[in-house]
Amino acid sequence: MLDKILEAAQRLNGIAHITPVLTSTQLNELTGASIFLKCENFQHGGAFKFRGAYNTISQLDEAQKQIGIITHSSGNHAQAVAKTGKLLGIKTVIVMPENAPQVKVNATRGYGAEVVFCKPTQEARVDTVNQLIAEFGYQLVHPFDNDNIIAGAATASVELFEQVDDLDYILAPVGGGGLISGTGLYTKLSNKATKVIAAEPYGADDAYRSITNKTHITDQQPKTIADGLRTTLSELTLGYIRDYVDEIIRVSDQETIKAMRYLFERMKIVVEPSGAVPVAAVINHPERFANKQVGIIISGGNLDMGSLFDNLQPLDKA
Repeated sequence: MLDKILEAAQRLNGIAHITPVLTSTQLNELTGASIFLKCENFQHGGAFKFRGAYNTISQLDEAQKQIGIITHSSGNHAQAVAKTGKLLGIKTVIVMPENAPQVKVNATRGYGAEVVFCKPTQEARVDTVNQLIAEFGYQLVHPFDNDNIIAGAATASVELFEQVDDLDYILAPVGGGGLISGTGLYTKLSNKATKVIAAEPYGADDAYRSITNKTHITDQQPKTIADGLRTTLSELTLGYIRDYVDEIIRVSDQETIKAMRYLFERMKIVVEPSGAVPVAAVINHPERFANKQVGIIISGGNLDMGSLFDNLQPLDKA
């Protein structure tokens, strides 16, 4: 798998953005650690998902590309697949839950994808995708249950280790498990002396429960503002997490909101709830990370800002 990750890094060279690593004196003082934020909110489509989507879709054969591709996603993978389809001239169909954030729906359509809505359950997503594949023959590009997707996601950590030396910890959020699987795989297979930690909302903690109970939890009814983390693990990603991730830390939505606000106000970056979850994990466990070098992958920044701007009232009379 390490070879796949390094090949993905080469494939994405000049295609994906090399996203910046940001630091903050105030954040370091708050946590007692040296924090390095790998800002995938500045990636194509506003999230790390572009890495896996491009790595996977670009390797499809010409017959598959001619027919078109399909996936299911609440938003970030949807945008990544749509963006990649636009770059490569491939038809894309995206099945999205009917409660997906409107900003993500709009962006997905903006890249030229066809959006098909379904009920907001994992079963409905899969059933709708399978129906469309049976009817039209589309090629499925799964959001996380795919080694090429995971290898592409891992390239964010490849870059981070090139940008920052001697990390004691690396954290990423966990939903379907693609990003944290890739992060763990690259970190451990390249023999980094770095502990890998997944961060997960209490209201969607199937990864924590699956590892703790040593059984694959699939009956999750997620209740969290982190919409990108509402999916359950696949057998593939559960296996990678079991083998290559050292720990899972859970956080509350209130802690996530606190972290988001901090990042907005102090660091001036737009981070969606899912991306703020690992920051919340560090802020709320300062004793765990004190005096350590900590890398955090900010997974995305696709936040619906409508309510904010709707509440802004102009004071001039122009």
